Amino acid sequence: MSNETSHHKWEQGIIHLMNLDGWDLEWCGGSTEHYDAKGKTPKGLKCVVEFKLRHAYYQTKILEQFKYNHLMSIPDCLKFYYVFDCKGNYLYFLDQLKLPETEQIKSNVNEKFGAEYKMNKPVYMLSESQASIINKY
Repeated sequence: MSNETSHHKWEQGIIHLMNLDGWDLEWCGGSTEHYDAKGKTPKGLKCVVEFKLRHAYYQTKILEQFKYNHLMSIPDCLKFYYVFDCKGNYLYFLDQLKLPETEQIKSNVNEKFGAEYKMNKPVYMLSESQASIINKY
């Protein structure tokens, strides 16, 4: 199974669990959208969710400024950022999140484009305490 296929299965599994908890989400991570799920919150409000699955644990959670800007430009719905790593799950409610200043990181260019270089990306470093919902293991 490819990394991308494995990643998509994790996203679909998390969506299934969220739906058991009252959400009504459908996976759309295979599309060209800037989010991985859309649907409704447990309160019946329209929303989109972007997932970030990390193999390693980092105290701060990276949110790319590019992704944040695209999510926030979607009209008439709530925006969430869900981070899953080896120590927990963190759900950030982007509409009410107080963002820190951007930082620059060197990041690999997406392999889909066949490039093998790093580029500077502006990112927000989110603390775990900024998450609306936290489940630690």
